[in-house]
Amino acid sequence: MPLEKCPRSPVICEQRVLIPNEHGEKLVGLLHQTSSKKLVILCHGFRATKDDSILVDLADAITKEGISAFRFDFSGNGESDGEFQYGSYRKEAADLRSVVLHFSEQKYDIIALIGHSKGELEYRVRKASLEDRLSTDTLFSSRAISKVCRVLTIHGTKDEIVPAEDALQFAANIPNHELRIIAKANHRYTGHEEELASLVLDFLRSHLHQGTSRLRPKL
Repeated sequence: MPLEKCPRSPVICEQRVLIPNEHGEKLVGLLHQTSSKKLVILCHGFRATKDDSILVDLADAITKEGISAFRFDFSGNGESDGEFQYGSYRKEAADLRSVVLHFSEQKYDIIALIGHSKGELEYRVRKASLEDRLSTDTLFSSRAISKVCRVLTIHGTKDEIVPAEDALQFAANIPNHELRIIAKANHRYTGHEEELASLVLDFLRSHLHQGTSRLRPKL
């Protein structure tokens, strides 16, 4: 189907995309396609969806920079197939790998993976997902990130779900890491949405000016 450019908008089209994961489930996402093949993948957090307001706003800000964006639902969340399992990091990693491979095959240059944690407190815990969480060494994993992979962490001082001290631990252990603290911002960055978007865009612009091939910030 031919793409039609929207008047006064860098977005050529918004397309619903279905991506199968390795478990035979369909992941549902929305591609905000510009004329650029550079792509930012937006990942929602715990008990959230691709339609989380933070991801919607970031997709809008990114496409205004002329960069394509893709936001999707992990399995068991939103419109995607499967059953939600708390703390199933390996399942989420498999979902993300499927998304990255899909767009790599479509010849997109994936310049950033941006994640956001919503932090809802209602969930069901399964034994397998709990064991997965308990066996995950986040400190070891953070230290294993390649030095050529730039990582951005943005955190609010008034985060009521995840303490800001956690961000300091990331900064101390991730090789190529930038930390940005937003004063008085809560977990949802309420009232600080523009500052959040500005920090993300500044990070993306610095990557594009340097011309490196991959950028994976963690928000």
